[in-house]
Amino acid sequence: MLGKLLLICGILSSLLYAAMNIFIPMLWEEYSSASQTVSELSAIGAPTRVVWVPLGLLYTLLIAAFGLGVRKSAGEIRSLRIAGSLLIVYGLVGLAWPPMHLRETLAAGGGTITDTLHIVFTMITVPLMLLVMGFSSAAFGKTFRIYSISTIVIQLFFGILTGIDSPGIQTNEPTPLIGVWERICIGAYMLWLVVFAVMLLRADVESQKKITKQSARILSG
Repeated sequence: MLGKLLLICGILSSLLYAAMNIFIPMLWEEYSSASQTVSELSAIGAPTRVVWVPLGLLYTLLIAAFGLGVRKSAGEIRSLRIAGSLLIVYGLVGLAWPPMHLRETLAAGGGTITDTLHIVFTMITVPLMLLVMGFSSAAFGKTFRIYSISTIVIQLFFGILTGIDSPGIQTNEPTPLIGVWERICIGAYMLWLVVFAVMLLRADVESQKKITKQSARILSG
């Protein structure tokens, strides 16, 4: 039962993050989900930071719990154990995520070490996400591998588009679609995480059925 609850945390983490991106922007009238990044919702000085930070911490804890669930359900599958460990690291990194400053502050030269660390943490977590998908895809069939590769391609493509527009944040210049590119990138991973968690839950159910049948045969014999 504990293992199932931990795996469900993976589904809950994606649902929570999606809800955060829907409802929290409503608290900031000037914010645009199309032209601004997710990180700007938790930026120093942003009116939504006080709401985003505690929910963001809950999200990262759910991810870490999911990682434990993946390791618990991995059995002898080494690639899944590695994926679970990477998810735990991803969650722990998120607990210490440094905030950025508002665009206006950055353009005025008010950036600090936290802005630099914010970029560094991003450069750490993105490869972690890709590695999680890579190792996890090796544990299931061809269909899931193709789906995982497709998700990685989507992430890389829209991640590049996000990177191309990102200098505009530092100079407070228009970035009309950076929020769209980034949210497609994030959304693809969130959906993959849900699919991954569901597959693990189904595999766990099938495993329990086999154990039950074997026990029944032993008892009847």
